[in-house]
Amino acid sequence: MTDEITGQVGFHDDYAENFEDVAANIFAPIYPVISQQIINRCQIMSGTFIDVGSGPASLAIALSKFVDGKVYAMDFSEKMLAIAKKKIESRDLNANVTPIFGDIHDMPFDDCFADLVVSRGSLFFWQNVPQAFREIYRVLKPGGMAYIGGGFGTAELKSKITQAMEKRDPTWPQCVEKRLNKTNLDSFKKALHVAEIDHYRIIDDESGFWICFNKVD
Repeated sequence: MTDEITGQVGFHDDYAENFEDVAANIFAPIYPVISQQIINRCQIMSGTFIDVGSGPASLAIALSKFVDGKVYAMDFSEKMLAIAKKKIESRDLNANVTPIFGDIHDMPFDDCFADLVVSRGSLFFWQNVPQAFREIYRVLKPGGMAYIGGGFGTAELKSKITQAMEKRDPTWPQCVEKRLNKTNLDSFKKALHVAEIDHYRIIDDESGFWICFNKVD
């Protein structure tokens, strides 16, 4: 698979520093914007939150500033979690954000644990999308919500980031657009059906591509 930020094939611990460099220096402006959009659309501002495939915890940290509660930054890379831990500590956010090792296909949380599960970018690299959706649904509390997908928040931010990333890798814009082609989007709808999640909505606008669903009471 190709990593969403770095454009490198496969994701291994060796890429963690490069991933964090790009996330911190190019992608940084999108995380507060996306966090605000999540809050506006989901209307969940307190409780327990999980950022799936959190990488260096950029979204988890941004989200923690908008909500009242604990945010778990879950990733399957130990090295990435170490970077996340340093970022969280440097911002004195240990009480708000907790890095945790975990796989989206077998999440280390009890049933009915979280009020909101979010993820930006990891959806496109899940090995078993229906199973991942089942796991998210399992850990949600009744009435909880999921906000899963990818995007840059606004068309202006997307344009600026695309220009910056194209200087690093001329093929990067094509990789991003390929992930959002119609065939890919249709496959996510099929995965939701296989996971028996029937009540969902898809947002496909300048904020990005997002799948939102509630856990039915």
